[in-house]
Amino acid sequence: MHTQSRIPKLRDTTFDGALLWFSEMQCSKLLFHPEDDPADIVNGANGAKTFTDSEVTELRFLLNELEENLGHDTVIEAAYPIFMNTFGNQLDA
Repeated sequence: MHTQSRIPKLRDTTFDGALLWFSEMQCSKLLFHPEDDPADIVNGANGAKTFTDSEVTELRFLLNELEENLGHDTVIEAAYPIFMNTFGNQLDA
C-alpha cells in the first residue's frame, strides 16, 4: 500500500518556490528550520519523531535541491519570513 506523503510538493527551486514551500510546510504544521536535520525533529509534547524515515529522505532531498539551486543563505532567507510569521512577527513588505 502506497501512503501519500505529508510533505508539500516543491514546485520549483526559485526563491519564490522555496518561500511557497516553507509556507506550505507551516500550514501543514511541519515547518522546521532548514539547517536542522529532519530526522532530529520531535514533537515537544510527547517526544515522538515528527517525520517518518521516508519523509526524512524526501525532506533531505528537497532541501538539497534548494541549496544546490539557490545556495545556503538564500534558502535561509526564504524560510525567514515564514518563521517570523509563525512566531507572530509581521514583516514590512
